[in-house]
Order: sequence, then C-alpha cells, then structure tokens
Amino acid sequence: MVGGCAYGSGEAGVRLELQVGLGAGELRSLQGWLRADPVVRRSVVVGVRGGVPGPGDMGTVLDVLELVTGNGWSAASFVLAVAAWRQSRPQRPRVEIRRGETVIVLVEGSEEEIARAVRALEAVGGGGGGER
Repeated sequence: MVGGCAYGSGEAGVRLELQVGLGAGELRSLQGWLRADPVVRRSVVVGVRGGVPGPGDMGTVLDVLELVTGNGWSAASFVLAVAAWRQSRPQRPRVEIRRGETVIVLVEGSEEEIARAVRALEAVGGGGGGER
C-alpha cells in the first residue's frame, strides 16, 4: 500500500524509494512529474513517506517517494521519466533510487548513467543483487 492506495491484483510488484537532493519542494515536483507521465502512471503508484522531524521541526518531514509497480512496469520508461524531470530543473538534483539493497544514484544524467540505472533495476527484478 502506498499513499493509502493498494496496487495490483494480488501481486507485490516492485517497491522503489526515491530520495531527491535539494529538499521537499523538489520531491513534490518529481512526484507530480511521475504522476503526470502517461507511461509511468499506468503501472506505478506514487506515494510520499514522511521522515522523522528534526529538532525544531513541526510535523513530519517529506523525504521519500515510495513507488509500487504493477504489471507492465518498464524500468527504462521509469528511469527516462526521472532523467527528463532532472533535466527540467534549474539545479539538477541528485536522485537516489533504492530497491531492497540496491542503490542507484543519478547525478550526471548521461546516457551511460541512465543505461546503468536501467540495467541495475532490471537485474534486481530477476531477484539478483543488481548493480550498485
């Protein structure tokens, strides 16, 4: 269950977590971007998970996007959507994608980095440890 919504038809799907450098505003921007992408929104439910507030903070801290995928999920479409969002930002924030123990970091947005991220996500889909 993500953001109050169960996804899929009995299948667990793929669970991913995204963290974005530069704060909660950028995280909300990425959330909106992914929800607006027609390919991604057909197969992914995007929710927000708050963090533990720091000293002096009121309420929870928005720090992680949690995604649950269903049938038809494409690692390539997902990574390309995240890369396109990064390119749209004035300061291209660092994006960390976690799936289990696998951590993929997008910093440059180069074709090599995108291809490496897709391969890593696809490798974990087969139950392997994937690329780090």
